[in-house]
Amino acid sequence: MSKQTDIQACVEQALAARSFAVLATERDGQPHSSMVAITPLNGFRELIFATYRNTRKFRNLSANDKVAVFIDGRETQRSGTGLHDGVVLTGLGHAHAFSAAEKEAGYSVHLARHPDLESFLNSPDCALIRVSVDAWQVVGAIDDVKWWRLMDEAAT
Repeated sequence: MSKQTDIQACVEQALAARSFAVLATERDGQPHSSMVAITPLNGFRELIFATYRNTRKFRNLSANDKVAVFIDGRETQRSGTGLHDGVVLTGLGHAHAFSAAEKEAGYSVHLARHPDLESFLNSPDCALIRVSVDAWQVVGAIDDVKWWRLMDEAAT
């Protein structure tokens, strides 16, 4: 995997195939990770997830909006080489709650991908969060690590 279009295709395929990710947050020097149900938005540039406002992850995001989102895009069956097929992604970016004006559109998209979360999403304590991804790290193998910086692409 070397060309930018190959990296983009890997990101898109992994996001299409995986509905969950591990969200990493930090506050006061203490890291925290949690599993979240994700929905891609604007292709690969944003991710949506929901959380209750009374959670550590929400408190962490309120104090520090920088996040990492880990998505395991590997297949569960091992290939003959002993390596898993597929890629592992880490999205680095900033997370913010949806504004009241945007929430309905984000809610509809997220609910369409995760219909089993309807009661959770309708809870008055639920916040819908948007992660704006600045860069993707795409790992195909131990010595196959590529970076795709979306900010650099926007500047050109």
